[in-house]
Amino acid sequence: MATVQRFEDLLCFKKSRELTKAVYGALRTCRDQGFKDQIQRASVSIMSNIAEGFESGTRAGFLSYLYIAKASAGEVRAQTYVAYDVGYVNAQIFKDLNGRAEECSRLLASFIKAVKSSEHAGLLRKAEPTKRKAEVLEFEKEMQAELAKILPHIYGKKDSNI
Repeated sequence: MATVQRFEDLLCFKKSRELTKAVYGALRTCRDQGFKDQIQRASVSIMSNIAEGFESGTRAGFLSYLYIAKASAGEVRAQTYVAYDVGYVNAQIFKDLNGRAEECSRLLASFIKAVKSSEHAGLLRKAEPTKRKAEVLEFEKEMQAELAKILPHIYGKKDSNI
């Protein structure tokens, strides 16, 4: 199996994107701005956390964000019940949105399990040194070069393997 290079290639991301589009479409005429904002933000959170976790570069970071994405999928599912119960969506739209959110949740659960058992640990990004640390490292390098020049003279050798 080829290594996934982009979060856009992940099935759970593709499905969460479809869910988000469906949520926005189903509630575009909803006048309850607080509810509309909350369910839309929760659906966007699913795909955003998948992307952010993927880009985090570590398995632990990725898993943490995947769990947050899964929690957001649960939030969307819960809100689809509210949307149906108060009459913002009909039964057909409720079933579609709720089913999509449930599918995202299942896919995320499976993906979390796969990431946990994977032999790959992530891309572990190396932290860039601060300006001060870079200066210290450069100074140490210069001092080592100077010592390499001086030591042969101190010990009376032309070639130092010290």
